[in-house]
Amino acid sequence: MSYMNRRDFLKSSSALLAASTLPLSLIEIAYADTSQNFTFAYISDAHIQHIKGKEFVRNWDRGLIRAVAETNLMDPKPDFVMFGGDMGQLGKREEINHGLELLAPLTYQKHFVIGEHDYYLDLGEYWQKIIGPLHYSFDHKGVHFVVLNSILTYDDWTYNRWPSAEERMLQMADLDNPNGSPFMVGEKQRAWLKQDLAKINHATPLVVFSHSPLQKIYRGWNFWTEDAEQVQALLAPFKKVTVLYGHVHQIQYNQIGTISFHSAMATAWPWPYPATYAQAQSFLPKLTVEMNRADPFFERDATGWQYIDVYSGHVREHYQLAENTRRTVAFNPKTGQPEDTRYQAPDRRLLSQNHY
Repeated sequence: MSYMNRRDFLKSSSALLAASTLPLSLIEIAYADTSQNFTFAYISDAHIQHIKGKEFVRNWDRGLIRAVAETNLMDPKPDFVMFGGDMGQLGKREEINHGLELLAPLTYQKHFVIGEHDYYLDLGEYWQKIIGPLHYSFDHKGVHFVVLNSILTYDDWTYNRWPSAEERMLQMADLDNPNGSPFMVGEKQRAWLKQDLAKINHATPLVVFSHSPLQKIYRGWNFWTEDAEQVQALLAPFKKVTVLYGHVHQIQYNQIGTISFHSAMATAWPWPYPATYAQAQSFLPKLTVEMNRADPFFERDATGWQYIDVYSGHVREHYQLAENTRRTVAFNPKTGQPEDTRYQAPDRRLLSQNHY
């Protein structure tokens, strides 16, 4: 494929942004030999919500439609598109079907991550029937990709606690809910991951997709994966690891050992930062500089999209934000941490890699 340098790409993408605000990500896997470079797009958290008949919540439809439109206009063209989970709001077949209809115009191969809003009505039965497996891996141009179902929880909560599947879904869909249960990858899936990675050379770049962050940030909102440390231990031997996740609807970034963590914004709506919520304790590293949000008169404020390049095992994210200052988060080799290149202040840098 043809290669466009970063300056030219950002110039063209900024022109597109001027016309609309489209929440998606473009990720570039960059090599010293630029002929090996390739890109993929990342769209997440559509939260399509069914009302009745053929009627759906319009705002969430608009966000996904616009993201698909800009993905098809991207130059350089992405090799594939990853959807990062929460296609529907309450896991209904109508919502998943409608989301797939809105994604259908994409002119690229599509891969999918399941979110909790897609799962807890029928425990992923319809998703597996119409989309595919809930965890899997694939290789593409020298990079090993792993997709995890990170939104599982304890069997007792899943199977025994609720009088109906609808009630279970409503409980897990509620963001701030003491009746919820923490997410996890689970023992069986970790065993599968260990077996899958055993075949991969540790020098191979590794990109892992999950819906929830594979770290512990704020348990009250389930910005949390219960067995994060066990999953990280399986990834730690690899020299170049990037974890990309949705779910949080905001900018987050972190570095733990060789693992870089990066969130994607949603096509639906933004969430506040945990630290702004009743001064709740958050374990996200202090280096994360929060983004101004949100203008109640502008429905797309605090949504946007990223251009991400992965080079020498480190991620540089260029956040394109409407009605908000553009942001770049890049790895600083002097501090050994990702930093916001415009807003980073010395007293806000991470003091330790593992900030649990």
